[in-house]
Amino acid sequence: MHLDLPDLAHAAERLQHPQPTARKSARRPARESAETLALLSQRRSTKVAQLRAPAPSGADLEALIALAARAPDHGKLGPWRFVVIEGEGRARAGAALEAAAAEERRESAAMLFARAPLCVMVVSSPKPSAKVPEWEQILSAGAVCYGLLIGAHAMGYAGCWLTEWPAFDARARAALGLADDERIAGFVYLGSAAEPPLERERAEAAQRITRF
Repeated sequence: MHLDLPDLAHAAERLQHPQPTARKSARRPARESAETLALLSQRRSTKVAQLRAPAPSGADLEALIALAARAPDHGKLGPWRFVVIEGEGRARAGAALEAAAAEERRESAAMLFARAPLCVMVVSSPKPSAKVPEWEQILSAGAVCYGLLIGAHAMGYAGCWLTEWPAFDARARAALGLADDERIAGFVYLGSAAEPPLERERAEAAQRITRF
């Protein structure tokens, strides 16, 4: 276990099914967290080829998904779902992609999920709503992907968020179990970094700020 939590399984359960009394008592002012600021300032994706075992599993994975599900979600619609691809499931998902892929992609499709010990496919699944625009629901799925990365890094794991060609191929999406109105928000590959990821040049935030 990478993160020293009293009980990750119980933590995940509390996040998924908060009790009314606990929810009321949790309403308190935000607290400063130097550790969170440091994590965000140092966050760096690790290339898939550099991901090794161990990856989140068991209580770690349950807690990680519960944390990611706390993403902003206007209307409490939960317009996303998680597909865990790990162990032998990586080969099954790869075989499904291979059968759906064009000939020139079949070999790489079969091995797509074998590159990392774990992949969490986040599916954007917008719900009919007169109140919440579809665009807001899609953005919520993106926030879930980022939450998975941040949570995994906080637990001591490494990862990266990709889409890749199956996200834009209708046959591939169907092969992975998506409905016609669903889209792949991201393949979040997780594991442990074989070597520390190098920092890269970032977009200059100051140049992208305007004010009214």
